[in-house]
Amino acid sequence: MRNVAAEAGTSPSALRHYFASQDELFAFALTEMVERARGRLLPLLPELRGRDGALRVLEELLPMDPQRRDEVAVYLAFLNRCDPDERLRGLRDDADAQSRAAVRVAVGLLADAGELGTGRDVEQETDRLYPLLDGLALHGALWPEAYPPAALRAVLGAHLDEIGRASA
Repeated sequence: MRNVAAEAGTSPSALRHYFASQDELFAFALTEMVERARGRLLPLLPELRGRDGALRVLEELLPMDPQRRDEVAVYLAFLNRCDPDERLRGLRDDADAQSRAAVRVAVGLLADAGELGTGRDVEQETDRLYPLLDGLALHGALWPEAYPPAALRAVLGAHLDEIGRASA
């Protein structure tokens, strides 16, 4: 609370006027993070197509710039706090479901454009891609020098190319 108050230019007691506990602050931060990502993504969806569109959707969930890096950091910090609290677990599960839905949209863009390889299933590819995206987000947030946006984009692009080929 002290760190947040200092960054906001206020006192911890003033911050407690709005958030009775650290858990309330974390819940607010996670909800805000999800809303920001949704607010960036939803207006773009009608114009997105194929591999480029899928890449654009997926990049919204990665630490590609300072704002998205902060959002991933909030999510990672939140994950450490939510296990004992049922309400926080519900927020975590909702954020997870929305992230998975975004990945599903990205794979759907490939399928709709005829760019999903023959024999590949949208749900199975979503299940494969989602943990990869989470891993990229984690590495990009924790080690940005080793995993800069170009490296994240390259890994993601290679995976999209792979699922664009016929399955074995």
